[in-house]
Amino acid sequence: MPDPDAARWDAVLARDPSPACGAFLYAVTTQGVFCRPGCPSRPPLRRNTRFFPDAAAAEAAGFRACRRCDPKGERAALHAAAIRAACDLIEASESLPSLAALADRAGYARHHFLRLFKEITGVTPHSYGQSVKARRLQAALAAGDRVAEAVAGAGYGSESRVYGAPGQVLGMTPGAARRGGAGEVIRTATAMSALGPLMVGATEKGVCFIGFAEDFEALEGDLRQRFPGARVEAAPDSLAEAVREVIAFLEEPKAALALPLDLRGTAFQRRVWEALQAIPFGETRTYSQMAEAIGAPRAVRAVARACAQNHVSLAVPCHRVIGRDGDLTGYRWGVPRKRALLAKERAGAGKG
Repeated sequence: MPDPDAARWDAVLARDPSPACGAFLYAVTTQGVFCRPGCPSRPPLRRNTRFFPDAAAAEAAGFRACRRCDPKGERAALHAAAIRAACDLIEASESLPSLAALADRAGYARHHFLRLFKEITGVTPHSYGQSVKARRLQAALAAGDRVAEAVAGAGYGSESRVYGAPGQVLGMTPGAARRGGAGEVIRTATAMSALGPLMVGATEKGVCFIGFAEDFEALEGDLRQRFPGARVEAAPDSLAEAVREVIAFLEEPKAALALPLDLRGTAFQRRVWEALQAIPFGETRTYSQMAEAIGAPRAVRAVARACAQNHVSLAVPCHRVIGRDGDLTGYRWGVPRKRALLAKERAGAGKG
């Protein structure tokens, strides 16, 4: 008789944390413990292995949770709470607390705390603190504070630290941010595509916006929300080639949509966007796989937020990220359009 648990056993041997056969736990009768399929412990013998749908069933059979893979998620919950408290402390502090102070407050050794912080948030405490300062600076500038006052209030020692690397802090100079992007020109072009109205926006550096499916007025509203003080002007001729490439991609995707881009986001967001661009044409990834790809396996929610904050759809293909169970989840331009895009890409990859 064929083994009904063959797929589960294969997943245990492969240490696959997200097996295609679905979620399950396995227990080792000689040790009295139950584990996740991705447990780093040495695989047991098949005759000593039992499978369970969840922790409750395994415990009812007399097994206890493995301390290495934490199948009940209790240790992970404690870690998450500690890191959340550390983030709250960073948010509330005028200056960035030291790594030693954060680790001591959390009750961990420094190296262990640093590893947990990076796994859960996707960035180091220092990078997280820099993003907090950047948000404070952005809020102060948007409120109309003078640049010098905003820089000092956000916790920067001097204006030179902000002007020295404007792309890393705000994606623009503090003066431009204070004016809501005033002084910048966003060229736009519109057209009808296979999936509805399309708008492409570009700065002098490259394409900064690709939107479709909504009416043209709503698309321009999305663009202006991103650059509230910039001058938006129609430039159909200068963007004609970019628009043609996007339309062709929507009609029949055949390869990656390669356009010069002006991507503005935090260091973490840019890491996610770069990973999105690395997804092979015709394939998909789950949010957890994306988190692993950037070296932050526990930062799944942060990865999902970065995907949602992507303003250049298609060129940065966030539509290629799906839920763990295969569900298409949300999409800025609608799940039916996401489904259509993925179907066309699979068909295009098959032809290739």
